[in-house]
Amino acid sequence: MRTVRHHLLAAAGLTLATLALTACNDGTGATDEGAAKPTASESVSATPTATPASNTTKSPSQSPTKSPTRKPSPTAPAADKDDPAAYAFCNGANTTVTAQPVSRPLNHMLLTVKNTGSKPCNLTYYPVLRFDGMQWAPRPVEASHPQAVVTLNPGESGYAGVLLSAADGSGDGGTTGKRLTVMFQAGTPNSDGGASAIPALPAKGVYYDSTLTPTYWQTTADDALSY
Repeated sequence: MRTVRHHLLAAAGLTLATLALTACNDGTGATDEGAAKPTASESVSATPTATPASNTTKSPSQSPTKSPTRKPSPTAPAADKDDPAAYAFCNGANTTVTAQPVSRPLNHMLLTVKNTGSKPCNLTYYPVLRFDGMQWAPRPVEASHPQAVVTLNPGESGYAGVLLSAADGSGDGGTTGKRLTVMFQAGTPNSDGGASAIPALPAKGVYYDSTLTPTYWQTTADDALSY
């Protein structure tokens, strides 16, 4: 009987010791058997790792390819429209010319040249005049030399005044001209400027003498008749 009691007490003591040890391991008095402890490999994989910076240097195959810039084909330079030297000369082929005696100043005539072409033209120097079969060329009024070449755009007119005879009768060889030829000059004095013009004259003709003198070409009629 004493032996059986002794074994029961020993078993009870062993059970109490096991319960006490389990409570110490858990800290709450109960054992958590549902959650598994993480392994070493799981702990490492759960730790966030730094993402390596991407390599911003593009390989040659990734670089955008620029299309080569196409250069314009060379062309001939356009004529400078602001350069009078590039214009043709006015003459009887691209203008109309009129000759009109005026009352003031006395013994004067006004020549008018109108550009009938499609491009500007230059009226250079002064008109070279010849009545009928006249063998001499009148000299111009040097004081009438303009500061710049007279350039006529299409439809514009230029002018020259002509002293026909001396008002005081001091001129020689006075005669009446029935036909007038107006000749033009090119880039140099007395050079051939192209086709001449033959403007109509009054039916009675025009009286002139040795003082016959034209002006240089002018841009206005008033300027042409002021000499």
